[in-house]
Amino acid sequence: MLAYDRLIALEGAHNVRDLGGYPTADGSLTRWRSILRGDALHRLSPADIEALLEHGLTTVIDLRNAHELAMEANPFSGHGRVRYHNTPLFSALAPVEMAAGASADFDMGDRYCQAIDACQPAIAEVLATIADAPDGIVLFHCSAGKDRTGVISALLLANAGVDDTTIVEDYALTATISGPLIDKLRERALNRGTPAVLADIVLASEPRSMRRTLDHIRDSYGSVEGYFDLLGIDSRMAERLRNRLS
Repeated sequence: MLAYDRLIALEGAHNVRDLGGYPTADGSLTRWRSILRGDALHRLSPADIEALLEHGLTTVIDLRNAHELAMEANPFSGHGRVRYHNTPLFSALAPVEMAAGASADFDMGDRYCQAIDACQPAIAEVLATIADAPDGIVLFHCSAGKDRTGVISALLLANAGVDDTTIVEDYALTATISGPLIDKLRERALNRGTPAVLADIVLASEPRSMRRTLDHIRDSYGSVEGYFDLLGIDSRMAERLRNRLS
């Protein structure tokens, strides 16, 4: 049996990691080198890009908005060997720093619960793109690989039968493996005038934030299956998503 590293070592990205190797309810493990989650890719070196292609990358889904794309272009846009898709995921929400500044007890779980409720067309589009992707690795990413990417990862893992504790642990990995990335994003936030306390809240990967999101899905929609039904993700598409991780 091959041994895989969860974190994909790249020069130009800090948080590209595999959703494989997690235990599921039927006693199996999610499949390695099928779905990757990640942070922004604009600093990838030619060697990084070649390494991802050698791993089997065939599809990239960019969850960032038009402003982010204009500032930091995706190297896979127009790439001859990779299908590139852009689906801005949180565009229906107020800017995160505005939302965080408006509430004394805000944490990123608020943001994720709002996204589950208000960003359903975009979430459905991302899931459908993954379900319909050609053979090979699908990589979806945002800027930090934490928030937008974290919501999609949680839905995929829950649909595959991964338990809440493992989903929360996967989410929280950003805090332990992406120190240089978080430091850069914090410095950028401070340079544009964001108070340090607010920047720390927004850049946190607290386990309670993802636990709250999973609880919200169950409390508001009954289950991930119920949420998928509302999104228009039928049983056949949900099965295709499971198959990508099985």
